[in-house]
Amino acid sequence: MKLSSIILVLLIITSLSSCISTKRLTYLAVDEDISDSLISIQQMQRPYRVQINDLLSIRVKALDQELTSMFNPIGDAENSTATTEEKAYFDGFPVDRHGNIRIPTLGPVKVIGLTLEEIRLKLKDKLLSDYFKRESNIFITVKLAGLRYTTLGEIGSGSQVIYKEQVSIMEAIANAGDITIYGDRRNVKILRQYPEGQRIHRIDLTEITAVNSPFYYIQPNDLIIVDPLPQKSLGIGETGFGTIATLFSLLTGLTILLIRL
Repeated sequence: MKLSSIILVLLIITSLSSCISTKRLTYLAVDEDISDSLISIQQMQRPYRVQINDLLSIRVKALDQELTSMFNPIGDAENSTATTEEKAYFDGFPVDRHGNIRIPTLGPVKVIGLTLEEIRLKLKDKLLSDYFKRESNIFITVKLAGLRYTTLGEIGSGSQVIYKEQVSIMEAIANAGDITIYGDRRNVKILRQYPEGQRIHRIDLTEITAVNSPFYYIQPNDLIIVDPLPQKSLGIGETGFGTIATLFSLLTGLTILLIRL
C-alpha cells in the first residue's frame, strides 16, 4: 500500500474518532418512536433540610403590625438602593456553624436538619408561647433566601443565585450560560453538602431518564462540575470536517518540510 493511501486511512480514522458526536451534545434524548409519549416522573423531590451556611428569609405578620416589627428585618424603604441579593444577604438569617439562626428577641433557634415547614411551625409555637395570643392571627413565612450554587469547568463558571424554591439542574445550567461544546454532558458531577460531610453525585444529561434522578433538582450550595471531553485536550476540530482540515494543514506542513530536507 502506498504511503499516501496509508496516510489517508489514518486521517479518516482519526477524524471519525476525534470529532464530537451529536449524541454527546444532545440533552435528554428520547427514542423517536416514543418522543410524543407521556414521560412518567417516578422520582419525587424530598423536602429540603436546612444545612449550615444556608440563608433563610423569615417574615412575621399579625393583626397588630407594631408587635411584629421587632421580629422582621429592616423595611424596604430603608434599603431602596440595595439589590435583591444584597437585601437577602443583609435581611436574611444565616445558619451558623452550630446549626442556629439568631432572631431579634427570640435569640438563637436550632434549625439544622429541619424542613422549612418544620421551622415555620417551630417559630409559630415559640411566638404563641412567649409573645402572642392565638387571637393575634400571626402568619409566618419561611423561605430560602435564594437558591445559591456554583459552576465550574466547561460551563459558565461562578456563583449563581436563582430566586425559586425548586430548581432543576437544566435550569441551573441554562442560568449559568449552558455547557460548552467540549463539556461532558454524560458525566456531570454534583458536589453536595450533607450534615456528615460532602458527597459527589453524577448524572447523565443526555438521557431522558435524568428527570428521574434524585439529583435532577439541585440544592443550596451545590457545586456543579462539568469535565472536558478528550477532544479538547487533543486540540482537534469540533467536527469531522474541522478535524480533517486541521490534520490536512499539519500534513501539508510536514510534507513541505520533508521536501525541503
